[in-house]
Amino acid sequence: MTFVVTENCIKCKYTDCVEVCPVDCFHEGPNFLVIDPDECIDCTLCEPECPAEAIFSEDDVPKEHQKYLEINAELARSWPVITESKEPPADADQWDRIKNSEVEDKFPHLEK
Repeated sequence: MTFVVTENCIKCKYTDCVEVCPVDCFHEGPNFLVIDPDECIDCTLCEPECPAEAIFSEDDVPKEHQKYLEINAELARSWPVITESKEPPADADQWDRIKNSEVEDKFPHLEK
């Protein structure tokens, strides 16, 4: 089992989850984070740290976000590892569905 970053991370990219990871399995892209499924040890530390509630156990990924299992694996192969928290984008709260229920489909905004 692994953990998966899903759609609500797009354009929010909070990095609270990164520092608690004991195996440095997070990778950073332009506006999204992913978890390397080959490195994740299923420790569960990252999930509660995500303010956007975008991290799920692979067994609990909502049906509409199943494609993120493959997206995390694919992008982790080419994106660099991130091990320290950074400031989120200035407009992160506007894009966060937890804070702004008007946000629609974010997938078209994913920058690979």
